[in-house]
Amino acid sequence: MNDTSRRVYDSVLGLLSNVDNPTPLVQLSRLVPFEHTKVYAKLEWYNPFGAVKDRVAWNMVQDAEESGRIGASQQLVEPTSGNTGLALAMVANAKGYSLTTPLSNQIPLEKRTVLRLAGVDVVELEDSLCPAPGAPEGAIAKANEIANQPEFEMLNQYANGSNPEAHYRTTGPEVWHQTGGLVTHFVSSLGTCGTINGSGRFLKEQNPNVATIGVYPTPGHDVPGVRSLSQLSQTEFFTPDKYDGLVEVENDLAFEMCRRINQEESLTAGPSSGMALAGALQAIPDEPGNVVVVIFCDSIFKYASSILNNLSDLGKAPASGSKREQLLDSMVENARINSDLTINIEDAHDLWQTQKPFVIDVREPDAHRQRHIPGAINMPLDELPDLAAFLPENRDTPMLSVCERGNLSLSGVLFLNSLGYRNARSVTGGTEAWDEKGFAIEST
Repeated sequence: MNDTSRRVYDSVLGLLSNVDNPTPLVQLSRLVPFEHTKVYAKLEWYNPFGAVKDRVAWNMVQDAEESGRIGASQQLVEPTSGNTGLALAMVANAKGYSLTTPLSNQIPLEKRTVLRLAGVDVVELEDSLCPAPGAPEGAIAKANEIANQPEFEMLNQYANGSNPEAHYRTTGPEVWHQTGGLVTHFVSSLGTCGTINGSGRFLKEQNPNVATIGVYPTPGHDVPGVRSLSQLSQTEFFTPDKYDGLVEVENDLAFEMCRRINQEESLTAGPSSGMALAGALQAIPDEPGNVVVVIFCDSIFKYASSILNNLSDLGKAPASGSKREQLLDSMVENARINSDLTINIEDAHDLWQTQKPFVIDVREPDAHRQRHIPGAINMPLDELPDLAAFLPENRDTPMLSVCERGNLSLSGVLFLNSLGYRNARSVTGGTEAWDEKGFAIEST
């Protein structure tokens, strides 16, 4: 028998959170600038597999078993930004299922390594940190492709009602019980939106005046597991009309707040926690009686490389792979910080409108056909040397290299420079940021 009072359990699944075995609620004291408003962090890394997604993974598997969608020795596939994948892997291991996870190659190496350690078949793709709906080359599309095979089943956290239902059954009741019904504001970062939808529905049933606030990052961010506003508009569970507030937080502020949480509050919170808290402090006034609960999704330990990429005073992310790969990584990183080789999205748009530059799209053809900058010529990175004959003869021609988010395009610029082109620039943020800004887009 599970005994939560003594923390003795029949199996690791007994640690799964519920109102009788909740994740901790800790009041923040040092970095909160309020005199009256009380702010509490709900520490979701105390779930058995280390993140808020443990609730979702368990609930999706349990509901799928009860409905007969999955059975013995089932092969599961799930697009993920990491946390759902790890939680599903552990639940699958406990129940005898296998798991395949298509995910972005921009996911921190720590997460991808732990997934493989857990026995997951990890399929790395060029995609957003949080899988992008509709991206033809992305994790969701790849998972759908795999799920078409009869031996696979995709539980699909992005459209499965068991996702918000998990929070309706557990997170919401825990918050209500732990605050003695005094909670006035519930704050969550936005990825699939399951946390804010399920928890918010429960809390508003107890008290319609509880305010739910969603926090999201700016386009081109580096915070794993969350979506910018334009990506949120494509997700099934994003229902802003049901929220009481939405707050956008800059990438740098999210990582700096993450640092402060660790250093000033002694809480080992990850980047999305920093983003959520920054949003809460922006949106909520200092008034007597305010009791704020902010979801801290997971801990810092899976994000060392992300931290090093965004808080440069802490050091540099270590190189990996062969010496050739390390050299290329170094060249690309130097290109990233060299203002002569990159151009921000607004300036790229102005250049495109006024000077009609030669635009090369270095993505694969399927991604180019789905959406691209008007007039862009598709020259996949691997094929660039073979397509050099189609480039302009004038080496002073203004040129833009573009990919999905501004990573591969840096390599495109380095190649163009090697051919003597003097005015080539990589578009920071890529096609994704161009589209999010509302600039003209074509599909073929």
